[in-house]
Amino acid sequence: MSSDGARKQFWKRSNSKVPGSIQHVYGAQHPPFDPLLHGTLLKATPKVPTTPVKAKRVSTFQEFESNTSDAWDAGEDDDELLAMAAERLNSEVVMETAHRVLRDHSQRQEQHKLQEPPGPGQKPKPAAEPPPVASGDLRLVKSVSESHAPCPAESASGPAPLHRSQSLPHAATVALGSTSDPGTLSSSALSEREASRLDKFKQLLAGPNTDLEELRRLSWSGIPKPVRPITWKLLSGYLPANAERRAATLQRKREEYFAFVEHYYDSRNDEGHQDTYRQIHIDIPRMSPEALTLQPAVTEIFERILFIWAIRHPASGYVQGINDLVTPFFVVFICEHTEEEDVDIADVSRVPADVLRNVEADTYWCMSRLLDGIQDNYTFAQPGIQMKVRMLEELVGRIDEQVHRHLEQHEVRYLQFAFRWMNNLLMREVPLRCTIRLWDTYQSEPEGFSHFHLYVCAAFLVRWRKEILEERDFQELLLFLQNVPTARWGDEEVSLLLAEAYRLKFAFADAPNHYKK
Repeated sequence: MSSDGARKQFWKRSNSKVPGSIQHVYGAQHPPFDPLLHGTLLKATPKVPTTPVKAKRVSTFQEFESNTSDAWDAGEDDDELLAMAAERLNSEVVMETAHRVLRDHSQRQEQHKLQEPPGPGQKPKPAAEPPPVASGDLRLVKSVSESHAPCPAESASGPAPLHRSQSLPHAATVALGSTSDPGTLSSSALSEREASRLDKFKQLLAGPNTDLEELRRLSWSGIPKPVRPITWKLLSGYLPANAERRAATLQRKREEYFAFVEHYYDSRNDEGHQDTYRQIHIDIPRMSPEALTLQPAVTEIFERILFIWAIRHPASGYVQGINDLVTPFFVVFICEHTEEEDVDIADVSRVPADVLRNVEADTYWCMSRLLDGIQDNYTFAQPGIQMKVRMLEELVGRIDEQVHRHLEQHEVRYLQFAFRWMNNLLMREVPLRCTIRLWDTYQSEPEGFSHFHLYVCAAFLVRWRKEILEERDFQELLLFLQNVPTARWGDEEVSLLLAEAYRLKFAFADAPNHYKK
């Protein structure tokens, strides 16, 4: 590596082990933590002592780090962290809006049932009051971090105006109400809704000039898989809105990328570049999904993409974390040409060589567009990440002072867990399918990967407030924050997370003294 200071975030290996049924990890846990496989980190699982000798209490980060492997060296932060504000969200507003979401959703379901023709021997049912809220829904009402929030989703009359006293527009309640409880909807209703959304996308994309603002509005609540590749290319700015120019643009950009490969890639073994290439070569097998990245053709593609990007961006070069950002683009673009629904079992070797070349070039350019907006995350000393972690600390202090004080009292610093959240855009905290869904929204939000991601991280942290407040030990707190149980998350959990993040953004983004820069 060319600079030690700029590479402090690389994984460091140590030979020390922590006794127990799992090995404690400070750094990447990828794929995300699965509580069914690693039950020892859950409160409900009794802890079985593995040795009669009483273990020394780990009370500081330095002691904890010395007893872990795969540690992430986040470096020293000598600056004073920002003071925490005591202001909190109005819980009455949150409760009222959450109740309204559930009430509206129940009414829609009752109307749907009333419209169904009665069966033989049955009398039509009169209109009834909405059914009581189920226990699962009541959990959402009680939890601030899981409450519904506004999102720019589509509706027949357009999005409703937002007011301070009304944090949920009607369009958002319709969109979230339809996804938060899929078990209450029939499969035909779901497929009909999905077909309707897909048709809206196709109509918009079929025009001579795509309305990008309308495309962003549709994409916020998720992009149907068949149109996701072209939608991502448009939202990232890789493809022009004018349909007639797209073919020429693709041809020109693909030729330009492979001209870079021809010019630069042979220098990967030169003395000045071999360390960069070696680190890339080491990191790729650690990525997810392993079944994909371990395929030789994919490994070569990722190595070329990352090496060419590093050579053409000497201000940062290759930094660990950038490697993860290749995967979502590649997976979305390659799945357009594979029969398998599950990318973990997709065989890239069966994809024609010319198609694979196009996917490689498209992945490179879209990843480059993403990194253009967050490049200060990867320059010397990573100032972008340092600043965003401080912003997160300030924001959580205002959102949930109890959680913030709990972390502070147990000497857990935000940099110790949130550094990776910013560096990898939560990719190592949630499954790949959830990352792709998150990126649908990120690409439709202004500065989604930089600004909106901050609010997603805040919502993600407060989502686990109950588990965080139950932990009374530095080591257990840090281990939980680095291994949150999201392995079985899907669209429902991501939709709620994004809704909460949007609510936080609406409440705090324009507030005076929101955070200090």
